Amino acid sequence: MKPDHQLGNKRKLFEDDPKLNKDNQTWVYDSSVDHKGNLPLRASTGVWKSSLFIIAIEFSERLSYFGIATSLVIYLTRVLHEDLKTAARNVNYWTGVTTLMPLLGGFLADAYFGRFSTVLISTIIYLLGLSLLTMSTLVPSLKPCGSETCEEPRKLHEILFFTAIYLISIGTGGHKPSLESFGADQFDDDHPEERKQKMSFFNWWNSGLCAGVIFGVTLIVYVQDRVGWGMAGVILSSVMAISLAIFLLGRPVYRFRAPLGSPLTPLLQVIVAAFRKRNLDYPPHSSHLYEVQSSDKFQGRLLFHTKNLTFLDKAAIIEDTDNSEGKEGAWRLATVTRVEELKLVLNMIPIWITSLPFSICVAQASTFFVKQCGTLDRKIGNKFIIPASSMYCSAAAGMILSVAIYDKLLVPLLRKTTGNERGISILQRIGIGMIFSFTTMVVAALVERKRLIRTAEAMSMSVFWLAPQFFIIGIGDGFALVGLQEYFYDQVPDSMRSLGIAFYLSINGAANFLSSLLITIADRITKKSSGKSWFGEDLNSSRLDNFYWLIAAIVAVDLCVYVFLARRYTYKSVQKTTVADCYDGKGPDASSAA
Repeated sequence: MKPDHQLGNKRKLFEDDPKLNKDNQTWVYDSSVDHKGNLPLRASTGVWKSSLFIIAIEFSERLSYFGIATSLVIYLTRVLHEDLKTAARNVNYWTGVTTLMPLLGGFLADAYFGRFSTVLISTIIYLLGLSLLTMSTLVPSLKPCGSETCEEPRKLHEILFFTAIYLISIGTGGHKPSLESFGADQFDDDHPEERKQKMSFFNWWNSGLCAGVIFGVTLIVYVQDRVGWGMAGVILSSVMAISLAIFLLGRPVYRFRAPLGSPLTPLLQVIVAAFRKRNLDYPPHSSHLYEVQSSDKFQGRLLFHTKNLTFLDKAAIIEDTDNSEGKEGAWRLATVTRVEELKLVLNMIPIWITSLPFSICVAQASTFFVKQCGTLDRKIGNKFIIPASSMYCSAAAGMILSVAIYDKLLVPLLRKTTGNERGISILQRIGIGMIFSFTTMVVAALVERKRLIRTAEAMSMSVFWLAPQFFIIGIGDGFALVGLQEYFYDQVPDSMRSLGIAFYLSINGAANFLSSLLITIADRITKKSSGKSWFGEDLNSSRLDNFYWLIAAIVAVDLCVYVFLARRYTYKSVQKTTVADCYDGKGPDASSAA
């Protein structure tokens, strides 16, 4: 790719010469370049023609991840002979690490490697982990046991197994934030039609994701259950290798964005500048605060000033009107846009925290929900037995259905009634998902109580009793998870979009650690108070229904706090740059992300 100053000069050339920009739909002016480092042609790059290649590799990654994740608790208990509490904690630790690693991957993508390169490197690491996992279950000397059954697995197998799945965690750390933000980068925010398509992108991205989930928890889990983990590993490794080749084939139609250095440095500069000027008086009007001219800005977009967190505005106070930014330096004078970018990040912290209980609910689906399935009647007809992990496809189906209805029916209707381009605001969508998560835990508690009663009476119970709780959490995902993805991509500074997706993924990681902590606390308190823990040696001696009620209560309280915060939230307010103005013929304007 060409250096930033060359790209800026080329963009300036197209801006100033009307002969080179006769058609206002010809070129893309959002700081992107094509695979040759040139200004992208709108007709031959980006949007759905490039996004489909990107969604294809996401399908493969989710196929692999859920093919492993949903069966992991069963593998740990049956093959590695861990008890239920230890296995659930190990699954939560692995899931937590897997979903926190994107913080590092997203930072490296935004600051140094770029999103495309980060996806490429992390996919190779992911493929290495899958290959090692396959070897640990196929090579005779690396298998868990030398015979069909054993009471204690080989230490070498345990080392290789955990090394393999944590290599997958590292691969996911670079893959997830970079790939999703790279896919969203294929749509131009300053082009009205592409901006609307980007809103649909997050919905259909998750549909492709869920298709991978469905195949992962049905086909892959069935192969694991009936043929073996080794053959499942061969399938997953092959599909990942093929999808990597498909991803590379799409390179000529991608839009790329060069890394701009650490996105955290400008935020730190604002904090330092505001602290240095903490004793200065505020100017009489925000127009007196320092900002660059639109024509000087080729990377990123300018933001309007907002009235919240006003103590940070002092970073943009010009101490001497004869001074320029160059004279004062970035550590003493910040632009309004830089100040607003820091405000955006700080405003996200309460939303991040209040999203954790929702993700704690999601964490139960891949641990206790799946383990419950193993205790119920899973027969269809006389011979076929549904693998316990395959019930997770009910959640994926719920998500696909809710996303399709929302995108095709609700959004067009809501646009007419609310006047909002999104139909409803991002935070309202997330809040609806939280309501579904509360409903999930109530239903799960009632069903588990019924299961315990039927077990005590020595009566069988169909696994399809658990389908509603899987399906409802899937609907919640279609609102909250998709909403969180869009929120953390859209509301972060433009230079931090991979890191923004990483912030979203870190919610799931932190929630898994909190779920493990909640299990530990509930285990100790109930054992001490009543002499019998909610978590016994198996599900029949446990009281998961009480644990589900506890989570439901936490979600209910959290939802009240979330609504309070969401009603007072200030969305990102973007000014159109001069470059954008030159092709839409509308002059300076602002667009809100509300």
